[in-house]
Amino acid sequence: MPVSSDPEPGDEYAEPSASTPEDTPANALPVNELFDSLQGEGRLAGVPSTFVRTSGCNLRCWFCDSYHTSWEPTHAWLSIEDVHAAVADYGHDHVVVTGGEPLMHEETTTLLERLADAGYHTTVETNGTIDTEAPIDLVSISPKLASSTPTPDRDPSGDGEWADRHEQRRLDMDALARLTERYDFQLKFVVTGPDDMPEIEDLLSDLRGVTAATVPDERVLLMPEGQTREGLAGTRETVAELAVEYGYRYTPRLHVDLWNDAPET
Repeated sequence: MPVSSDPEPGDEYAEPSASTPEDTPANALPVNELFDSLQGEGRLAGVPSTFVRTSGCNLRCWFCDSYHTSWEPTHAWLSIEDVHAAVADYGHDHVVVTGGEPLMHEETTTLLERLADAGYHTTVETNGTIDTEAPIDLVSISPKLASSTPTPDRDPSGDGEWADRHEQRRLDMDALARLTERYDFQLKFVVTGPDDMPEIEDLLSDLRGVTAATVPDERVLLMPEGQTREGLAGTRETVAELAVEYGYRYTPRLHVDLWNDAPET
């Protein structure tokens, strides 16, 4: 359902609780979209899933494909009970909690606990800068590379205010170490081209040096940057070739291939 069809505008979500209206139900989440589709990315690509997309993010990737959860966040406030009921109505065993950055909201933990108690398989899509102890079956971590930073020449807002903040926040090795130690995980890198690979290699080396978890190459997924079919067409083949060259996995973006940049996909 298009929760965002009657949205409330959000702020930059530096402090998410600051923007919560006084009449918001207890244990409510700012939900931008709640829908069912196929998981488009990662190890579970193709699996029918229910998606709960929260609004608000602590980063601002210039290529964000969920613009209305980050650069111009919109949402409705839904109670955990309402979200759980909607998930049950869709009838899928797999639930993907995504954003934005879902782990910046305390209520996301409550939702994940409720979903775990009900027996759902949960995937959380996160940028890896926030630690959690919520029950999660698969943490899909997408560390942000330098190529994601909204420099003045590629800032969708045009004001250049987020470049420094994004660059300072985009990586947290302590959080990455704890997430990889605590959960079944995949590391999913948005790749814009060959220039990203040295940074990916360095990041993986650094992570392997601080985490107690094993980080095998098959857990590393390279995903082509592209918000539309046209955009993917310009990066898909290059990223596939990089995956072969470096021995990592390639992940498609099935939802973009199938539905282009349509909402609720």
